[in-house]
Amino acid sequence: MIAFARTVFDRAMEILAGILIVTLLVCVTLGIVTRALGDPLIWTDEVSRFLMLWVAVCGWVIASRRQVHIRIRFFHDLLPRQGWRATETVMQIAMIVFGLLVGWYSIHLVAVNRDLEATTVPISMGLLYAPMVFAGFVTAVQGLFELIANLRNWTVSPYEPAEPPITGEVL
Repeated sequence: MIAFARTVFDRAMEILAGILIVTLLVCVTLGIVTRALGDPLIWTDEVSRFLMLWVAVCGWVIASRRQVHIRIRFFHDLLPRQGWRATETVMQIAMIVFGLLVGWYSIHLVAVNRDLEATTVPISMGLLYAPMVFAGFVTAVQGLFELIANLRNWTVSPYEPAEPPITGEVL
């Protein structure tokens, strides 16, 4: 059931990211075309900023879910198995704390800016910070799942074997 929910969530994030990117592209193109025609739409820049933040957050969430964020593991990979697992545990705990802090402080930013209206469109400036709440808590949950997986595999080597194991067969 959890695997199905993860698959649905991941697919929904990919679809949302695609919709937001297309919407951002249309908005920016509309701004360019109307400027070229001499009658610019003033709202396109502000809406583009909102959309860009939402696209970035979708990318953040998708990268977190796929575990493909930039990570330099040179020194990490020089550690023995237990050291590697311990270091990974510390990083995952830091990821959980970071996600919770981002989510918590973003709630404050949404609340403080809720009453402010955007300059060119009648929407709350709180919406600018709303995706950070989501991203923070998704990051914390992702860190928790990775921490649990790391602890479950504590005795298993994190390294893939360079060559297949020798089976004793002679060619």
